[in-house]
Amino acid sequence: MKPTRRAMLEPYILLLPSILYLAIFFAWPMAQAFGLAFRDDAGRWTLQFFQRMVGDASFWPALSATALLVAVIIPLQFILALAMALLVMARLRGSGALVYIYALPIAVSDLAAGIVWFSVFTERGYLNTILQGLGLLERPFIFLQYGSTWALIAVILAEVWRATSIVFVILLAGLQGIPNEYFEAAEVFGAGWFQRLRRVTLPMLRPSIQVALILRTILAFQVFAVVVALTGDGVKVLASEAYQWYNQWRNLNVAAAYAALILLISLLSTGLYLRALRSRSEAAGA
Repeated sequence: MKPTRRAMLEPYILLLPSILYLAIFFAWPMAQAFGLAFRDDAGRWTLQFFQRMVGDASFWPALSATALLVAVIIPLQFILALAMALLVMARLRGSGALVYIYALPIAVSDLAAGIVWFSVFTERGYLNTILQGLGLLERPFIFLQYGSTWALIAVILAEVWRATSIVFVILLAGLQGIPNEYFEAAEVFGAGWFQRLRRVTLPMLRPSIQVALILRTILAFQVFAVVVALTGDGVKVLASEAYQWYNQWRNLNVAAAYAALILLISLLSTGLYLRALRSRSEAAGA
């Protein structure tokens, strides 16, 4: 039976609200940001704002700190989230409650997470109080000192605690979608736990891994509130520099250049994930 015109248009009609939302709140502001980054006040196309961004003394420290955060946070979060998801899927006694415990940080905003971890690492915070109580420190240690390695470690711990649950939820949903027959067949052929993980779980989980890594990497490049709440200006990242240029120095053009750079890096990382995590059929079709 040939579908009616209404039936053919129905999917597009259902998608229309989402398309309008994305166009109004994402596509249009993005186009405006690119216009600010590449055009001067007279409307001429220029790269002077990118040159000013790269020439700023804070640019390279911000870029290197952001890259370091991404390089450390993403593998840590993936390994932890996968272990958490596998533990839940093991269906041990009480494992059902673990889902709610693991998912709790999703309800905490970036800024709130930064404030919570600030209370841990500040000079008179919980960590110094405990260490002094145990006699390991004579006086408080300044973990959040400007530009120190400990300040960067504090940001990493806060981000890992806050956002690992996002990766966990995606991976858990992917694990729940893998039919048990695959694991039963692997056991019949004598595959051990590690072999099942390597040969069955991870290949079948590839689409979920792809989504989780893309989403988390994009968000990691945009990390801002946790860094500011924990360290103020002590750790410079790309997003905080964009904010400084916009809020403190009122230079919308350079701030837009930072935003365009973050978007470009996010698109490149997305392309790398899509290429690296392709299935065999997708690779053969390409």
